Amino acid sequence: MFRFSKEQKVCSIAGIKIGGQPGENPPLLIASMFHNKDVILEDRKGKFNRQKAKELIKKQEDLSTSTGIPSMVAMVANTPEEAQIYIDFYLETTSMPFGIDMWVAEKRAQATEYVAKLGVQDKFLYNSITPWDKDIKGQVNKLKDLGIKHVVVQAFDDKDQSPVGRLKSLEYILSQGADNFDTVIVDTSVMNLPATSFSLIANRLIKEKLGLPCGGAYSNGTHMWKTSKDIWGIDGFKAMDAVAQAMSSALWSDFNFYGPIVTAPRIFPAVATAHILLSTLVYDETKFIPRNNNLPIRKFFPDFIEKLVTGAARK
Repeated sequence: MFRFSKEQKVCSIAGIKIGGQPGENPPLLIASMFHNKDVILEDRKGKFNRQKAKELIKKQEDLSTSTGIPSMVAMVANTPEEAQIYIDFYLETTSMPFGIDMWVAEKRAQATEYVAKLGVQDKFLYNSITPWDKDIKGQVNKLKDLGIKHVVVQAFDDKDQSPVGRLKSLEYILSQGADNFDTVIVDTSVMNLPATSFSLIANRLIKEKLGLPCGGAYSNGTHMWKTSKDIWGIDGFKAMDAVAQAMSSALWSDFNFYGPIVTAPRIFPAVATAHILLSTLVYDETKFIPRNNNLPIRKFFPDFIEKLVTGAARK
């Protein structure tokens, strides 16, 4: 269940390892900033509360260090000019890698050109090549010309929304040249909370067949269920959000677009806890815990690991 016969690719973005066998590396947590209704955003011309933004980034960095869970930020922008302001601010504030979240392909391309102009392709994650793009080959060639190294490929088929449909969608996109990057990570397109399971099964299918790092925007499933706040109140929503994202992160996921960065204080401990449980599930199957000091189980339960190893040696 937690070991693939297919060799698993491990990618690296600015030193962050993504992928591998389940439990081998902690999942990359990717926050959202400057999205609509973001508390720090004042207008769509690039005006925002810079001090508060710095505090939120610092808080995520601290949580990342304490849990061992790597992190970065995807910044939402409507125009290339707006994106440039956020990119400049981010690079002045942190050494974490980053992405730009822009739905319109032409504007996303212009923002990517700015990244190339700055020469920071090593720490940039392009998000994303999608099945809805009209010219995937052209987009790939443009990205290669710009020196882009790390991309997200979104897997989804409107006509076949099953896990197998996501796999087929991915294979088509890869056949258009999207496999020709240093890093290719697959977003298996979360549509709502219950359908998140289809994305997780797709993660398993893709890792089984292709060995690529997989994950998703699990916050799509939780934050779109707006009536949950009416049913359980804000505390109930927070619990639901943390549980769903943590569980998803443990099931064949190498990364998680976890939503607004303000939610980091609940998401990082939740995902770290899920990964600790994943580590012992993997151990039961393989009798091995990877020697990765950033694994939450190694950070928080070294004595437990020692007992496991000692007990296994005695047997």
